[in-house]
Amino acid sequence: MLMIILSMMFIIPMCFMKKTFWMVQNMFLYISFIYILKCNPMNYFVSISYFMGYDVLSYGLILLSLWICSLMLMASESINKLNNYSSLFLFNVLMLSIFLVLTFSSMSLFMFYLFFESSLIPTLFLILGWGYQPERLQAGVYLLFYTLLVSLPMLVGIFYLYNWTKTMNFYLMGNELFNYEMLYFSMILAFLVKMPMFLVHLWLPKAHVEAPVSGSMILAGIMLKLGGYGLLRVFSFLQMIGLKLNFMWISISLVGGVLISLVCLRQTDLKALIAYSSVAHMGIVLSGLMTMTYWGISGSYSLMIAHGLCSSGLFCLANISYERLGSRSLLINKGLLNFMPSMTLWWFLLSSANMAAPPTLNLLGEISLLNSIVSWSWVSMIMLSLLSFFSAAYTLYLYAYSQHGRIYSGVYSCSNGNMREYLLLFLHWFPLNLLIMKSDMCLFWL
Repeated sequence: MLMIILSMMFIIPMCFMKKTFWMVQNMFLYISFIYILKCNPMNYFVSISYFMGYDVLSYGLILLSLWICSLMLMASESINKLNNYSSLFLFNVLMLSIFLVLTFSSMSLFMFYLFFESSLIPTLFLILGWGYQPERLQAGVYLLFYTLLVSLPMLVGIFYLYNWTKTMNFYLMGNELFNYEMLYFSMILAFLVKMPMFLVHLWLPKAHVEAPVSGSMILAGIMLKLGGYGLLRVFSFLQMIGLKLNFMWISISLVGGVLISLVCLRQTDLKALIAYSSVAHMGIVLSGLMTMTYWGISGSYSLMIAHGLCSSGLFCLANISYERLGSRSLLINKGLLNFMPSMTLWWFLLSSANMAAPPTLNLLGEISLLNSIVSWSWVSMIMLSLLSFFSAAYTLYLYAYSQHGRIYSGVYSCSNGNMREYLLLFLHWFPLNLLIMKSDMCLFWL
């Protein structure tokens, strides 16, 4: 693991050289490919050092982090072109990815907490420094306070655990089974806000709408997965109490998912629609994870990786339209089929992935999650069927409203994407459909 971290550290000076924007992006891709070769299909930790090591669960998410970070730079060409503090931007993205890799490769619970919180700071800088509207200050404050408010109890919970078990190692803590309500709530809440669960999701749409495209990509791609990853790790020693209390979160998430899907159907902002759809998807991930069945846990992991690629790609598409038309409103982004005909194919491919059409990884994740939630309680079928239906409904609404209809009268032109944009979208869509071939990595890692 040190190999990956050090190679990223050595890119830092490159950020501040002149005309090295694409060089840094290439280095990110290079590190991603090196990391692919370190693939480890075993379900215990390997490459162990003092507090670092990775198993299959960490492996997929570290790879996703590196991949999304390289695509973030590819999507942020306007920062390079307008020279909008591009060296600071590169440094910020690099620090963020280092923190993320450290978070996912920590074997110690305290180190995980430390890096989990540290990754908030570069994200905040991304939103405050490169966001679009003045409301980004409010979005940043929302993001900070929602996350920090629930993180303090978690720190106290971690110290309690250390006092009890005398170890911080995930692997060794699995031997203990705690049955203590306060500990359960203190450990779980921080991750629920990060997921974000319905009722504590308000920071997410705000942060997405104000963030630049790179901020949205990293938020949708990785930040929401930190919560799911943390839950998968802490449930190894919270099984007993989880069996008693998990029904609350499952109920809130399923009902919330349906309500959020209805909220999606009346959004006029492209980014807000995609952001709210993330909340709905994370609701079903959270429900499946909380059932603590084999299907649920592996399905939630699959859907997290799939959602990271799919949602990030949709934000790229929204940004491509925004760069051409100067607006994210669906009232202006109409008839894009006439305006950018070749992009319509990508809108279609990524929208179909968003509503879990085959052969995407989303389908595999959703089938596993449906299995687990229905086996947990058949009453949940009501909410699940509504959720699936409305999920298809708002995706079709997004696709049909943006691509069809009369083109907005202020836009008298035709504009196709350039090579960089097609490559960017391909690199989101291709792994999403290719991973279904290697689905054993997603399902048999327990």
